[in-house]
Amino acid sequence: MNYACFTVEVANYIAHLRLNRPEKANSMIPEFWREFPEAIDAISNDGEARVIVISSEGKHFSSGMDISVFMSGGLGGDAANPHVAAEAFRHKILSLQDTFNCLERARQPVLAAIQGGAIGAGVDLATACDCRYASQEAFFAVQETAIGMTADVGTFPRLVKVIPEGWARQMAYTAERVPADKAREFGLVNEVFPSHDALLAGVMEIAGKIAAHSPLAVAGCKRQANYARDHSTAEALDYIALWNAAMLRPHDIQEAFVAKGEKRAPRFDALEPLRS
Repeated sequence: MNYACFTVEVANYIAHLRLNRPEKANSMIPEFWREFPEAIDAISNDGEARVIVISSEGKHFSSGMDISVFMSGGLGGDAANPHVAAEAFRHKILSLQDTFNCLERARQPVLAAIQGGAIGAGVDLATACDCRYASQEAFFAVQETAIGMTADVGTFPRLVKVIPEGWARQMAYTAERVPADKAREFGLVNEVFPSHDALLAGVMEIAGKIAAHSPLAVAGCKRQANYARDHSTAEALDYIALWNAAMLRPHDIQEAFVAKGEKRAPRFDALEPLRS
């Protein structure tokens, strides 16, 4: 399928979604907000891919929401009916928020490869991914504060869970640029690579390691990590017990051990495709 803002290809069990509007710093135009969840949901539902990598072309990962989204979203409202306009605008915001929720509900882990700026909604996209990696010149900025608004697409519920709360607050209050090394220092990114090429190669290597494991086991790991983040320890322990009671697959365990003994790559069944 052809998309306006990115390309998607699946090879070696890795789905690679690449933002491809470098001349506009990969800003997120209205088509992006419609097409992105469609693409991620399709990858998740199909089940062929075992991991998803998100990267971008050009100097910047993403400059965030394009001004055209604001112009088409009723930001100014109806002066004669401000409360009615505000209620409608709330639903517009909820629709935008749901765009990145698809990354958390995807069955596969999602890795973000970030070069240049991840700005505004670019931060929201990155923090909705499972893991983030950056090139040396990358930086992150909660830019919304600097243009007179409070970030609303996903910054606060996600950023404050990914990094220490004090740093999340400082990023939001100041709109300052946080360089890659500082981002790694407080846990926003897992690893920093010396160049964009090294970044892509490194993230693809990590994706390959994930893809080599049982898709069912990896999907279970993601589900448990998301659940544990949002629930108590007791609730999370009960949930993993229930999960394994229902979905632990002896065949995958046996295959992992046999393949290791035979010094070959294990062969696992794909996730079952989901049909609407």
